[in-house]
Amino acid sequence: MSDVSLDAGAGDMLSDAPSAFARYEAIRPRLPQARYPSRSLHLPSLEEVADHVDGFLLDAFGVLNVGETPIPGAVARLKSLRARGKRLAVLTNAASYTREQLLAKYHRLGFDFTADEVVASRDVAVARLETIAPGATWAAIAAAGDTFADIPARLVDAVADPTALGSADAILFLSTARWTPALQAALIAALRQRPRPMVIANPDLVAPREGGLTLEPGLFGHDLLDQVPVETHWFGKPFPEAFAEGIARTGLAPDRLAMVGDTLHTDVLGGAAAGCRSVLVTDHGLFAGLDAQPFIQASGIIPDFILPSI
Repeated sequence: MSDVSLDAGAGDMLSDAPSAFARYEAIRPRLPQARYPSRSLHLPSLEEVADHVDGFLLDAFGVLNVGETPIPGAVARLKSLRARGKRLAVLTNAASYTREQLLAKYHRLGFDFTADEVVASRDVAVARLETIAPGATWAAIAAAGDTFADIPARLVDAVADPTALGSADAILFLSTARWTPALQAALIAALRQRPRPMVIANPDLVAPREGGLTLEPGLFGHDLLDQVPVETHWFGKPFPEAFAEGIARTGLAPDRLAMVGDTLHTDVLGGAAAGCRSVLVTDHGLFAGLDAQPFIQASGIIPDFILPSI
């Protein structure tokens, strides 16, 4: 689980899929708009979806792996899709890791992705920092051990030195691994006193791991925005820049791709907004152990395809 307490601040009562869904619905006006099919086609696996598209954008958590555990059959499925000539790319909001670290993780789990097939929201955000705040010193909210070696900007570890929350020119939110309710309160106070740009490189509210749901940067970003309306830039699913990068990596038109994910408000919504087909995987991620249909009906976010697993 996350180091951030579930019973404090932004994480209050956000320990299961229904509460996460409710929070996603509450922040829906901040998400992209999309159009959806009138109904979903239920299929056994991606093997059958592959009859409809030429490639796939793949979420990782809840689709390829749960935490550090590969989902049974996922490695073999992707090998089969490659053998059929389908193009693949991972589109992940895991902003705690560099692309090289993510690639090493996927290889350790048995997947054969190349560096060009991994699109991390961290990379998407980093490429835009200078445009957002030229020459800025950034207060970085990051995991322990993050050296920021891949980021061509001046960064200060704001968890190690919380004074940076007040003194830096802008805020970069990468990870909740060391985040606390006290630091969240300090960030809100600092931005209320002196509003500055904030970049959130992981828009997820929660993520599925072996022990349950972890609380992610998007949750705390929206909590802050509910209180202080600062300039905020979101990079990662469901926002368009990440999808544009993922689509470009495949070389395919958006309508020849399917976005495969375990959440409605990031994967399905974002894929549809980008012009892709969408696939909801139900057995391993946010909706594991639940009937996803009531959530689909309540939100109106309708995937093109629904599968138990890939």
